[in-house]
Amino acid sequence: MKSLSLGRLLAIFIKEFQQMLRDRLTFAMAVGIPVLQLVLFGYAINTDPKGLPTAVVAYDHGPFARSLLAAVQNTGYFRITHPGVSEAQADALIETGDVQFMLSIPADFSQRLVRGERPALLVAVDATDPQAAGNAIAALREVAGTALKHDLLGPLASLQPGPEPFEIRVHRRYNPEGLSRYNIVPGLIGTILTMTMVMLTGLAMTRERERGTMENLLATPVRPLEVMLGKIAPYIVIGYLQLGVILGAAWALFEVPMVGSLPLLLAFIGVFMLANLAVGFTFSTFARNQLQAMQMTFFFFLPSILLSGFMFPFRGMPQWAQWLGELLPLTHFLRIVRGILLKGNGATQVLPELWPMLAFVAVAGALALARYQKTLD
Repeated sequence: MKSLSLGRLLAIFIKEFQQMLRDRLTFAMAVGIPVLQLVLFGYAINTDPKGLPTAVVAYDHGPFARSLLAAVQNTGYFRITHPGVSEAQADALIETGDVQFMLSIPADFSQRLVRGERPALLVAVDATDPQAAGNAIAALREVAGTALKHDLLGPLASLQPGPEPFEIRVHRRYNPEGLSRYNIVPGLIGTILTMTMVMLTGLAMTRERERGTMENLLATPVRPLEVMLGKIAPYIVIGYLQLGVILGAAWALFEVPMVGSLPLLLAFIGVFMLANLAVGFTFSTFARNQLQAMQMTFFFFLPSILLSGFMFPFRGMPQWAQWLGELLPLTHFLRIVRGILLKGNGATQVLPELWPMLAFVAVAGALALARYQKTLD
C-alpha cells in the first residue's frame, strides 16, 4: 500500500477547485445563499412588528378620548391610518387586511369615566396572524393604567389610586383562541405548492437534456409556447391533488375553519400555480443540469417563505423588505387563502391580490419563452 502523497493530494485539490470555479452557477449559489440568509435574517426578519395600521371609530371626541389615542400611538405598536371612520368601514378594512386593529370609543366614554364607572374601550384585532398582534395587545393593556394619569387631576384625582379608570375589551376576530395553526396550515398550501411547482418544472427541461431526449423534442414542429404549456399542464393536476390532501388534513386534523367559497379558492390557486410553474420553466432554461435547477429553486424558495409573511409578520419587516415581498406571488396568495378560509372573503375583497400574480405570470412566462431556443446551444 502506497503512502499518502501530498503532491497527488494537491493535484486533485487543484483539479477539483478549478472544476468548481468553472461551474459558475453552483459557485454563485454557494456564496449567494449564505449572504441572502444573513441579510434576510439580520435585517428583514422582525418578530415584534410595530406601527400596525389602526382604524378609529370615535363616538366621543373629548379630551379623555384624545389623550387615550395619543397614548395608544406613543406605544409604537399602533399607527392610526384611518381616523374617524364608521364601524362598518372599520369592519371592511379589517376584512380586507388594510388595518390590523380597530379602536372603538363609545359615546358616553367621558361621562362614565368621570363617574368612576370604568367605561369599556372595544378593540377588534385581525387575529389571523396571532404573532403579529400579540405584543401590541399586551402594550395596549398597559395603556389603561397610564394613558390618563395627566388628565385625572384635581377633583378626578380620586380615580388614580384604584383600578384602571377604563376597561379594554379585546375581540380577536377570525381566531378567537389565538391558535397558530389557523395561520400556519393555510399558509402551508402556498409554501408547499411553491416548492413543488418550481422544483418539478425546473427539472423538466434539464431532465430532457441530461437524458438526451431533447434532440427528439427539438426535431418536432412543436412551438416554444406549446412546449411550455405541455410541460406545465401535468403539474397543475399534481398541484390540485396536493391541495386536496392539505385541505383534507386542515379540516380533519387541525380543525381549521373554511368559511369562504371553495370554488373561488380553487380558481385563485390555479393562477398561483401558473406563476410558480412559469418560474420553474424559466429556471430550466438557465440550468445546465438538474443540480443547478434544484439550487435555483432553493434560491427562489428561501426569500418566498421569509418575505411573504408565512414565517414572520409581514408588517414587521422594514419597508424595503416589504417591497421585495410584494413582488413574490406567495405574498399575495397567503392573503388570498387566509382571507377566503378564515374571513370568508369574496371575490371583490381578494381581487386586488390577483393582479400582481397575473403580472408575475406574464413576466416570468415571457422570460421563459425568450430563453427557450429550438437548438441545443
